[in-house]
Amino acid sequence: MDKAVVVIGIGEIGSVFARGFMKLGYPVVPVTREMDMALVAADVAEPELVVVAVAEKDLHATLQNLPDVWRSRVVLLQNELLPRDWLQHGLDDPTVISVWFEKKKGMDSKVVIASPAYGEFAGLLKEALGTLDIPVAVVKDEAALLFELVLKNLYILTTNIAGLEAGGNVRELWLNHNDLACSVAGDVLDIQEYLTGEEVNRIALIEGMLKAFDGDPEHGCMGRSAPARLERALAIADQASLEVPTLRRVAKAQA
Repeated sequence: MDKAVVVIGIGEIGSVFARGFMKLGYPVVPVTREMDMALVAADVAEPELVVVAVAEKDLHATLQNLPDVWRSRVVLLQNELLPRDWLQHGLDDPTVISVWFEKKKGMDSKVVIASPAYGEFAGLLKEALGTLDIPVAVVKDEAALLFELVLKNLYILTTNIAGLEAGGNVRELWLNHNDLACSVAGDVLDIQEYLTGEEVNRIALIEGMLKAFDGDPEHGCMGRSAPARLERALAIADQASLEVPTLRRVAKAQA
């Protein structure tokens, strides 16, 4: 029998991964927020892998309390994820997937573009999600992964923050509020450069964002998390002494 796959956080996205691995024949051990990870790890000391599918706000607390026997088997998939997030917890080489499919209650998964993955278990993720017709693109190195993570952050933050002002979907944002979208994107990339400590390829990232817009033109801009994302972005900008004038103007208008 195959080793178990542990899934920490059985929300909509976590349940998709669980289903994919079950279709491959893996037993899946779910860990909910009410459960003690240490007790589960005592029973499942050698899992095939450990998918951390908690929300962004719960990621650091989860990684801080992660049982030692699971640390070499981790898969991360959160939005707003960058290497600094796992390195501060002493995780040197987790498998990371940038999730580009949407899963909401009562609906099946909706693919925007292929989800890039990198790390030891990237091929297995591709196989598991492939059973659900969700495409995964295995990327070649850490630099390619970093580009993909910054791209996802650019997409999420630009659409959410610009959406606070423009509303509508991503096609309408780009066609009818192009100046706003470009200005927000510029501010977001200033923050990403600060967080990564690297200069990013802005043209390639904007092109990648437009490819994602084409993948689901009707995708609504503003999720429930938009105000919190703007607040987080401004806190980082303040810490870095970044001007981010458009983000500040949007925040002032919201207030």
